[in-house]
Amino acid sequence: MIKKYFVYISSPQDDLKAERRELVRLVSEMGAIPVTMDAFDYNNEEDRKIIHKSIEECDYFLNLTAYKCGEAVGKSFVMECEYFHALKAALPMLALIISPKARWKDSKKEKKPAAIKALDAFKKKLEGHTSDTWTNLGDLRQKALGILSREMNLNPRRGWVHSTEAVKPMVANELARLLQENESLRSLIKIEGTDIVKKVQDQIKYTLKVLAINRISLSFYYTNGENWENSRPFRYLRLFMLLAPELSTPKTTEEISHFLGNIINPDLDRIVRKDYPTPSNTVKKIMSDFFLLKLVKCTAKQALDAPAVNDEDWELTEFGKETFAAYRFRQMTHHLKNVENPEEPAKNKGKK
Repeated sequence: MIKKYFVYISSPQDDLKAERRELVRLVSEMGAIPVTMDAFDYNNEEDRKIIHKSIEECDYFLNLTAYKCGEAVGKSFVMECEYFHALKAALPMLALIISPKARWKDSKKEKKPAAIKALDAFKKKLEGHTSDTWTNLGDLRQKALGILSREMNLNPRRGWVHSTEAVKPMVANELARLLQENESLRSLIKIEGTDIVKKVQDQIKYTLKVLAINRISLSFYYTNGENWENSRPFRYLRLFMLLAPELSTPKTTEEISHFLGNIINPDLDRIVRKDYPTPSNTVKKIMSDFFLLKLVKCTAKQALDAPAVNDEDWELTEFGKETFAAYRFRQMTHHLKNVENPEEPAKNKGKK
């Protein structure tokens, strides 16, 4: 099955024409689909809606910046507005920023101090994401190929599949039925004292050890913020114990992001935003790792009137439930051995 990614290319149009053409060419050569909104006016409300929709439907956001802000939008500029909307849509952010060492004509640079200051501040934001610098057209092509290839490999997205290659609903339903039947059969063979149970218990111990030693960094987006903040490392074990009760019923990636953002927010004086308060990419990585450990299963969630997948549902597997139960039981019984036998005081009463 051939999957194509949509890459949104954002940059000023007046000073980077050759560079934009090179990026469009490169993305196409990689087998992806470049998306540019050159024919639309961001200051027009209807056009702006189309631009926002196009950004939301893309898989990656690629920014190209030199020494000009581009078209103004109120007190901001188009490139920055596109960036903030892509950030809100939780797209992976990639940036190619011109190097200070690059030779550049003064006529292609901002002259007004306010514009220069705004552009420098914007570049600082871009540097907080996956980014690289470039000096000329050849260097730009090489750097773009590097960050795009790396991101597509490490952070695969939904992409686009031709309708003739997509899984038919009948096949998907049958596969879901067989998976459910498989889960039921597994539960029937759990007979106490058999080798099967011993293997399951050993697997649970091993899985808990893996969860305990691995960590992942989570960032938070607040309602009054403009970027991801408060990055903190969290143990996979803690995340699993928090999420397991929630995943007794199917939850979408967005619902999981919302739950984690509110439960483990390190700054209780600030409110996280409603939509994806924690990065969707990080949440999907966490769930994918849980999937590899057979703790959760993923089912495609799709609209009744459309065959395309809109989101995914995550739910605990039978093994995930057993793992959660085993750890909770250990937590609840950990201090039992230290509890004094209630008959001891009676036996020792009167003795000196």
